[in-house]
Amino acid sequence: MTGLKTPEIKAQLGARLVELRARVEHLDAELHQPLSADWEEQAVDMEVQDSVEGQEKAALAEIRRIEATIGRIDAGTYGECISCGNAISPQRLAVLPTAAKCIACAD
Repeated sequence: MTGLKTPEIKAQLGARLVELRARVEHLDAELHQPLSADWEEQAVDMEVQDSVEGQEKAALAEIRRIEATIGRIDAGTYGECISCGNAISPQRLAVLPTAAKCIACAD
């Protein structure tokens, strides 16, 4: 799509990817901490682990979206809806740079 500043977008997404990968590494290390020997503390630890797992899943999903977006930038198809092939509005991409579908197809 013409008019999009794809080098800048790719750089921003690349920086976010570095942040997310570091976060996932930290969360993964946190998940591999041994549980407390105390039963009550274990219950708290397990609740914390559930939260950390949710955060890790969300970060991994965002990583996949960013990687797919960078792939579309590299292929020259960034800004084109992956469903219908029409242009994704620049306003939508400004708000959600990883948008892969136009508004019509996203609904």
